[in-house]
Amino acid sequence: MTKRLSSKYKICRRHGVNLWGRPKSPTNKRDYGPGQHGQGRRRKPTDYGVQLAAKQKLKGYYGNITERQFRRTFEEAYSRRGDTIENLIGLLERRLDIVIYRMKFVPTVFAARQFVNHGHIHVNGKRVTIPSYRVSPGDVIEVKQKSQELPLVLEAVASSEREVPEYMAVDFDKMNGTYVRVPTFVEVPYPVQMEPNLVVEFYSSG
Repeated sequence: MTKRLSSKYKICRRHGVNLWGRPKSPTNKRDYGPGQHGQGRRRKPTDYGVQLAAKQKLKGYYGNITERQFRRTFEEAYSRRGDTIENLIGLLERRLDIVIYRMKFVPTVFAARQFVNHGHIHVNGKRVTIPSYRVSPGDVIEVKQKSQELPLVLEAVASSEREVPEYMAVDFDKMNGTYVRVPTFVEVPYPVQMEPNLVVEFYSSG
C-alpha cells in the first residue's frame, strides 16, 4: 500500500466514515480508528472536539488542502457578502482539481491534483497546472488530447461509483465539460454528512 493510500485510509478510519464513498474504504470492514489504540473506548467529545472533527472531515474530503489554504479559503468566504457556509462550499467547489473530479475525468480527489500538476488539463484552451486554480461559470475544462486514453481517465469515465452533478455539463466523447454554475451546499454530492456550520463555529471561536 502506498504512503498516500495509507494516509487516505487513516482519514476515513479516524472519522469512522467512508469519506469518499469508495467500495474499498476500510470503514466498510473496521469502524474503529487507526493505530494501536483505535479500538479503545472513545470519550465523549467536547464542543471544540466536535467542531475540530467537522473541520478536519471537510478539509480531508478535499484531499490535498493544507491548513493554511483551508483557513485562507474560510477567511475569504467570511469576508464576502452572503452566507459564509455557501461562500465556503462554493469556493472549495471551484477548485480545478475538484472540478475535474466532479466531471469524472479522474477516479479520486488525490489523483486530480497530480493530473492537473502534470499538465493534462486545459481551461478555455489553455493549459493550467495549478490544482487550486479557481474555475468560473462558463469555463470549459478539457482533458488534453494525448491524455484522453490514459488508463486512469478511462477507469474514471467507466466507473459507476459517481454521477456528474447537475451544475456541470460533460461531453465524454469530446472529453470536455462546462462549469455551468457554482453549487449550493445541498447540491454538492458528499457521500457523508458534512457540517460546515461547525467549521464556521470552529474558526469564529478561535
